[in-house]
Amino acid sequence: MIFSILGGLCGGLGLFLLGMRLMTQGLRNTAGPSLRKILGQWTKTPLRGLFSGFMITALVQSSSAITVAVIGFVNAGLMTMGQSVGVIFGSNIGTTATGWIVAAVGVSVKVKALALPLIGIGAILRLTGGDSPRKHLGDALTGFGIFFLGIEILQSTFHDVESIIDLTILNFAGIQGIVIFVLVGFMLTLVMQSSSAAMALVLTATMSGVVNLECAAAAVIGTNIGTTSTAAMSVIGATDNAKKVASAHILFNLGTGIAATFLIPLFLNIVHNFQPLAEISNPATCLAIFHTTFNLLGVILFLPFTNQLVHFLNERIGKEAADNGKPKYLDSNVLKAPTLAMDALFMELGRLGETIRHIGQKALTSKFRHKDFIKDKAAVESLIVAIRKYCATMQLNNLPASVAENLPLALRVIQYYRKSLNIIDEASSEHAVLNHQLPGIASESARNFRREIREILNVAHTPCSPEFANLAHLMQNLDSHYHELKEELLRIGAQGRLELDRMVSLLDYYSSMRMMCEQAIKGTTYWTLLRDMKTTCAHADQANNYAWKLAG
Repeated sequence: MIFSILGGLCGGLGLFLLGMRLMTQGLRNTAGPSLRKILGQWTKTPLRGLFSGFMITALVQSSSAITVAVIGFVNAGLMTMGQSVGVIFGSNIGTTATGWIVAAVGVSVKVKALALPLIGIGAILRLTGGDSPRKHLGDALTGFGIFFLGIEILQSTFHDVESIIDLTILNFAGIQGIVIFVLVGFMLTLVMQSSSAAMALVLTATMSGVVNLECAAAAVIGTNIGTTSTAAMSVIGATDNAKKVASAHILFNLGTGIAATFLIPLFLNIVHNFQPLAEISNPATCLAIFHTTFNLLGVILFLPFTNQLVHFLNERIGKEAADNGKPKYLDSNVLKAPTLAMDALFMELGRLGETIRHIGQKALTSKFRHKDFIKDKAAVESLIVAIRKYCATMQLNNLPASVAENLPLALRVIQYYRKSLNIIDEASSEHAVLNHQLPGIASESARNFRREIREILNVAHTPCSPEFANLAHLMQNLDSHYHELKEELLRIGAQGRLELDRMVSLLDYYSSMRMMCEQAIKGTTYWTLLRDMKTTCAHADQANNYAWKLAG
C-alpha cells in the first residue's frame, strides 16, 4: 500500500510537471511570432503593457517565458523599462489562469474523458506537423492532457493517503499556519521552478481535503512569492537591464504577497458567507478567485507608481561606470528564445563595431601608446571572446530556420572585426613611433587619405543614412587615393627626398590602414544583413545590395 501511494505521488507529480513543460513549450513556440509582435507593438504604455503581459502569460502559461522575452526586448532597445514593468505586472495576473483551469477540471469535468482525447489529438498533430506550427500545437495539447492526468492521479493518491493517515495534523491555525504554508508554497515553486505547477498542486491537495482553505490560501501566496526565486537566480551575472526587470518582478510579488497575507481573514469570512452557493464555495474556485483578486490589488497599488519604481531601479542598478569589455546586451536568460537572442547578438555586434571603428580612428593618428588605445583594445578582445561564447551556446539550441541562417553571418561579422583589430595591433607594434612628416604633395596626399578613412568610418556609424548606401563608391575613392599616395611615396623615395626605410614603413602603414578600414566596413555591411533594415532605413536596398555584393 505504501509503495502504491509513493508511486502514485511520484508518478502524478511527474506527469504534472511533464505536462506543464510540454504545454508551456508548445504554446510558446506556437505563439512565437505573435508574442514578438504583441510585445513589440502593444506595450507603448504601462497600461497596455499590463494587458499584453496578462494575455500572453495566460496563453503560454509561463511568466518566466514572458520575463525572458521582456529582458530581450529591453536589451534590444525595443521596449523601455516603464513598458517592461507593465508587462511584468500583467504576467502575474496571467498566471492566475492555471488556477481557473484546475478549478474547472476539478469541479465539472471527468478528467480522463478530456485528457485522453487531448493526448491522442496532440500526438497526431505532432507526428503529422512536420516543421509547421501544428507540431508545437500538438505538443501543447498533449501537455494539457498529461497535466490533467497528473491531477487525477494526485487526487486519487491524496484520497488513499487520507484513508490511512489523519492529514488534519498538517493544518495549523492562525499566524503560525499562515507563515508555514507561505514557506511551503515558496519551496514548492523553488523546487518545481514553476509557480503554475506549484499552484496546481496546492489546489489539487485542497480539493482532496489534505489542506484546509486557510493554509491553502497562504500556500498560494507562497507560490506567488516563489516566482521571485527564479527571477533572482536567472540574473546572476546578467545584464543591468535583466537585473532591473527581475528586481521589478521581485518587488511587485513581495509587496503583493505581504498585502495578500493580511487579506486571508477577510477572504475566509467572505467564503463562509457565500457557503450556500455550491460552485463558489468549492475550495479550488475560492482559491482561484483569491489568487486573481490579490494580484489585481497588487496592480492597483503598484501601477500608479510605475515611473517612481523605474527611477528607483535606474538609480540603484547600472549607475557604476560600464566595463566596455563586458557584454551589454547578451543575456543567458534570452537564449531560451532564439529570435530574441539573435536581436541581442545584433545589438552587441553593433556595439563591437562602434568600438572597432573608434580604435581605427585612433590608429589613423598613430596614438598606439595612448592609455585609452590600450584599454579599448583589451576591451574589444574580451568582448569578442564573450560574443563567440554566446554564439557557441546558441548553436547548441534547437534554432528556428531564420536564426540558424543568420548565425553563420554573425560569426562572419565577428571575423571581419577581429581581422580589423589584428591589423591595428600589428601596426601598433611595428609603427608606434613612425614619423608622418612628408614633403610637398605627399603630405597633402597622406592627409587626404587619412581623411577619407575617417569619413568612411564615421559613415559606418549611421547605417540608415544615404551616405551609408554609397559605401561602395566611397571605398572605390579610397582605393584611388591609396594608389595616388603610394605612387607619390615611391616617387619621393626614388628622388632621395624620403629615407627608404621610412618610405617602406609608411607604405606598410597606409596599406594596413586601408585593409583595416576595408575589414571594418565589411563587418559593418554584413552586420546590417542580420536585421531587415527596410522597416527602419529608407536606403536599405542600396546598403543591402552592397553587402550582398561583398558576400558574392
